[in-house]
Amino acid sequence: MTKKMIALDLDGTLLRSNNTISDYTVDVINRISKQGHKVVIATGRPYRMALEHYKRLQLDTPMISFNGSLTHLPEKKWSKEQNVTLDKKYLLGTLKMSETIQADFIASEYRKNFYITLNYPNSINPALFGVHKITENMRMDVDKITRDPNALLMQTRHEDKYQLAKELRKHFDYNVEVDSWGGPLNILEFSPKGVNKAFALNYLLSALNMTKDQLIAFGDEHNDTEMLAFAKTGYAMKNASETLLPYADKQTDYTNEEDGVAKELEKLFL
Repeated sequence: MTKKMIALDLDGTLLRSNNTISDYTVDVINRISKQGHKVVIATGRPYRMALEHYKRLQLDTPMISFNGSLTHLPEKKWSKEQNVTLDKKYLLGTLKMSETIQADFIASEYRKNFYITLNYPNSINPALFGVHKITENMRMDVDKITRDPNALLMQTRHEDKYQLAKELRKHFDYNVEVDSWGGPLNILEFSPKGVNKAFALNYLLSALNMTKDQLIAFGDEHNDTEMLAFAKTGYAMKNASETLLPYADKQTDYTNEEDGVAKELEKLFL
């Protein structure tokens, strides 16, 4: 069998709602990896919040995080690492609009840390950032904005996060990608123009001397549209957002809560 690259989103796709991966899923992915297929995490999460799942799956492949901004080998040096950052002027511009866009918080994400506005501290769930508590040293101050971030994250009280995402893309003259998170949270994430999971996968396929005909992808939300459209076979989860379905070739028979990815992979490869 031709070796495949299998790109897996995390939240709403591989992960259950309690942020875990079942032993069954780990076993299926390990068996597929031993066949020589490349299982790759492709997530909108910051790297630091995806690493534990990478280790749980015992992967040795490059990881894609920040919605495609960072493609690298976790905890190793890799000559083909790709790290694309967002000009900090877009962070400064978003901060100026924070009340207009009804932002509960705006956060700048870097590989190993983040800064966050604390105007509405009670609206912040620390678990979104992989920490137990938001502390004062995480506060966003203009004098801390000395580096271009990998991504921005914001939570809004706006009644329609999809409409707000469109308005923000237009406001920044379409020089920034703005996508929504899945589920009930009104979360938007900003990436550099042209950067998404498909962008990173295209780069990674080339780096590993593979073609997109070898790519299978699984996702559930708006930020997976380009990835599923790009892949030879794109699977939307049974629990996927309606916005994703037109971009998918197939839909899984089971949800993320039911190990939908592992059950589909078992049918395909085992």
